[in-house]
Amino acid sequence: MKKILSMILCVCVTAAMTGCEEQAEEDNKPDPAPPFSALGEVKEGRKNIYVIVKNLNSNYWQVVVDAAKDSSLEYDCNIFCSGCNAEIDWESQSRLLDEAVASGADAVVLSPNDSVKLASKIDEVYEKGIKVVLIDTAANTDNYDVCFMTDNLLAGQLASEAMIDQLRGMGYKENEELSVGIEVGTTFSQTISERLAGFLQYWSRNAPDNWTVVSDLKLNEGDSQIAYQTAIELIDDNPEMRGVFGCNNDSTEGMVKAVKERQRTDIAVVGFDYSTDIIDMVKSDEYNASSVLQRQYEMSQEGIKAALELSEGKKYDRKFVDMGIVIVKKSNLDKPEIRDILSHN
Repeated sequence: MKKILSMILCVCVTAAMTGCEEQAEEDNKPDPAPPFSALGEVKEGRKNIYVIVKNLNSNYWQVVVDAAKDSSLEYDCNIFCSGCNAEIDWESQSRLLDEAVASGADAVVLSPNDSVKLASKIDEVYEKGIKVVLIDTAANTDNYDVCFMTDNLLAGQLASEAMIDQLRGMGYKENEELSVGIEVGTTFSQTISERLAGFLQYWSRNAPDNWTVVSDLKLNEGDSQIAYQTAIELIDDNPEMRGVFGCNNDSTEGMVKAVKERQRTDIAVVGFDYSTDIIDMVKSDEYNASSVLQRQYEMSQEGIKAALELSEGKKYDRKFVDMGIVIVKKSNLDKPEIRDILSHN
């Protein structure tokens, strides 16, 4: 029964949030994406790779841009980059794809803001013979060459497992009634939907019956300030809440700030990706936190390498390449693998 209820919760809340997000798009149009800029030297006769990221104002996506800059030195190709000012802005990405085609792109490296609405535009680009490489997020089409991303369903499951472990480690008993709040950046991304589904799936199967998920899932449009405000609402409206889960970088940043603002050392925090705030909380002796770290630097580099190779005639025999994740927590901060991933951030 608990499993069924969690699945119903996931479907109903996602549908409700989608309606809210569509309205938010109309009410809060972000500034349009800037023109493409060259990353490194541009030379005649080289392949032209165009990189389009979800959000230029995000720590996570800045790492992707940094990796693309590094790749411009490593690979013999011209790399141009742009991206949106908010993760809800799929229309700017559609326009950027048109601009990439018009500018003579040999390949595009894209992380789609909307897995459904951008599918037809991706089809157009692919059908023109331009190689399409996806990173971080898949799209609702088969018309791309390869996708480098996290297994987001598994990532959500591991985040849920970490939450349960942290709550138990903090001394909460199975017969205690407590809840966990969840915040997401967007419902239009297949990535976020899979993380949410994975979290709820694992929770429904493994959390004690008295531990529940707050039905009011919060949506922040990929804006860390909105994420902070909605996290404050979650905390203030749910006094029994003892855990918060942020499905992406902006959600995590907002939740960390809210937990610190309210000085809620009794709340476990599980987030996604890197920011100074979440890593400081992980290191803290006062709070209990962990974060799911992706390998977006490697996603970017591998995506550009693949784009170049594909444009030169190489074939890829698989559609998805799982880049793997690690969960950073206080006990493993000094491990070489963790330090290596953090160094890119």
